[in-house]
Amino acid sequence: MTNSEFLTGAQFQIGSMPITIVNDGTFMYDGGAIFGVVPRVMWQRAVENQIDAQHRITQGLNCVLLRSNGKNILLDTGVGGKPGDRDVASPIEQGNLIQSIAKQGLSPSDIDVVVNTHLHFDHCGWNTSVNSQNQELVPTFPNATYYISEKEWNDAVNPNERTRATYLEKNLNPIIDHIKLFDDEIKITDEVVVSPTPGHTEGHSAVFMRSGQEWGVYVGDMIQHHAQLERTAWVSGLDVLPLVSMETKKKLAAECIDSQALIIFSHGTYPGVGKLTLTDEGFRKWEKEAPHMTNASPHTH
Repeated sequence: MTNSEFLTGAQFQIGSMPITIVNDGTFMYDGGAIFGVVPRVMWQRAVENQIDAQHRITQGLNCVLLRSNGKNILLDTGVGGKPGDRDVASPIEQGNLIQSIAKQGLSPSDIDVVVNTHLHFDHCGWNTSVNSQNQELVPTFPNATYYISEKEWNDAVNPNERTRATYLEKNLNPIIDHIKLFDDEIKITDEVVVSPTPGHTEGHSAVFMRSGQEWGVYVGDMIQHHAQLERTAWVSGLDVLPLVSMETKKKLAAECIDSQALIIFSHGTYPGVGKLTLTDEGFRKWEKEAPHMTNASPHTH
């Protein structure tokens, strides 16, 4: 998919709720890290043409823009556009989120709510930007409330040896006056609820969207490849609580299959949207979902 197609935005609908997958680009990541203790001879079959000669897998930076109860809501913010945010060694385009949002007729000041599923650098980079006038770091979305798990925030501002490379002060300190912390499930609107989904991090959250009889879920980094939903024992080497992660995925997968929920994940090949079904043999199977809508800008005020 070309960069211009990323920016246009793949549009879906849950009930009467418009959802657009806005994109901050893509990056390459080591397959061994993604699949942890799963032998390469097994996971390599699952990634097909997504792997390069260095055994790196193409990963999306998929964020979600939705409108609910009059609010423009952004789920995760990609790697960012500040100096040092982007992987300059990568041949793949990154840092496109603001352009992607603009294609929907919105500016950063139009965003009312930002939800960070967690605070790893590739999910909260555009939380902040550099002010062009004084070069200070400022919230990218000045009118937004940033919803973050209290447990995740505390872990991010007190990183350990393993996490300090991914929890970056530049993505956190400037938004401190704009955050709303929660310790359990929290309702953003009547249609949008953020719930704890621990495993990848202890404070990781997912965003559940319900309208009419339909629902969907943005799973953040609960998975880095759809095969990890098909096979819940395939736990990422990046998950800090692997056994908890396995149980979290197993429970969610069953719920999504029962109700044919729309599943959106950050690092899938754009747009990273699909559903889980069961094969005749009873195995979970990921099915890509085609965009539901192609009309422009369902999010404008």
